[in-house]
Formats: sequence, C-alpha cells, structure tokens
Amino acid sequence: MAEAERVIGTPDTPEAASGPEQSSGPGGQQGAEARPRGRRRIAVLFAVATFAYALDLVSKMIVVARLEHHAPVEIVGDWLRFEAIRNAGAAFGFGEAFTIIFTVIAAAVIVVIARLARKLYSLPWAIALGLLLGGALGNLTDRIFRAPGVFEGAVVDFIAPKHFAVFNLADSAIVCGGILIVLLSFRGLDPDGTVHKD
Repeated sequence: MAEAERVIGTPDTPEAASGPEQSSGPGGQQGAEARPRGRRRIAVLFAVATFAYALDLVSKMIVVARLEHHAPVEIVGDWLRFEAIRNAGAAFGFGEAFTIIFTVIAAAVIVVIARLARKLYSLPWAIALGLLLGGALGNLTDRIFRAPGVFEGAVVDFIAPKHFAVFNLADSAIVCGGILIVLLSFRGLDPDGTVHKD
C-alpha cells in the first residue's frame, strides 16, 4: 500500500508534488511554475497516446483491407513478414479463452493512467504512460468493435517475426511503455518528478 501511494502520489498541491525538476522562487512562484509544467506533461502524455493510437488504428485498417485472406508479405526474407491474423487473447496470442477479462484489464489500465495524469510532472513518465494509453486504447477498440461481438472482439495482429508470436503496433507501444516505466523505477524517478533512493 505504501508503495502504491508512493508511485501514484497523494499530494494535490504543486508544493507537495515538488521535485528536482521544480525550482523554488521568491513569492511562492514554485506553485505557479509547477502548474503549467504539469499541464505540459499531460499534453505530452495525450499527444503520445494519440499518435500511438492513430498509428495502430491506421495500420490495422490497411492490414484488414490489403492483407486479410491473402498470402503473407515477406519484409526481410523469412525472418520478418506481415501476416494478418485475429487474436482473441492478450498480447502475443496468450490466453485466448479470457477475452472479456483482458478487455476489463485494458479498460482499468486506461482509468488508472487518467487518474495518474493529474499528478504528472515528469516528461519521461508522460511518454511512457502515453505509450501505454495509446496501446491499450488501440487493442480495446478492437475488442469493442470487431467480431465476434462487443467486448469479445479479436485483435488484429500482423507483425510476424520468425520463431516469435504475431503482434501489432499497440502491443509494441505497450511493451515499450512498460520497459520505460521499469527503467524509470530503477532510476528512482516518480511520476510527480521526485527522485527517491531506496
């Protein structure tokens, strides 16, 4: 519980959320500087999420129109090819019997990121959470709107490396965002911009 509070943070005031990125100034200028900085970080988060979501959505539209029901397209010999498949499971084809559960998890991730955004003062965290948000929205869109039904839809996957599972750009965004979060956590950087050393 203490760890969760440390990561998500409890302060609602810029003074409580101050960190190394924020500089104290005379006359209480710290709060005035922190609020615009927080808004800029939120803007970065949603810009990254929008870009990742749009890229995933457009790529899937092209794949469905050009690749589905066609032979795979070789990109780098037999090491990398584009092959349209429908995946009812999680990323990389795991757990196809739990489509609804993965849909709920994706929706929960989006809610947590939206809640965390109001306490965001770190640019690297904004990028990481933006990647997670865009990827989660991309696959959630498939699960809501694609066959066989609402909240049971199969995700469109098409990137097929040799000896590896087939995935899509949303999966890539989620993995990259997750790796970045792990690296930031190892460095001790919290979403509110503070740095801690355990």
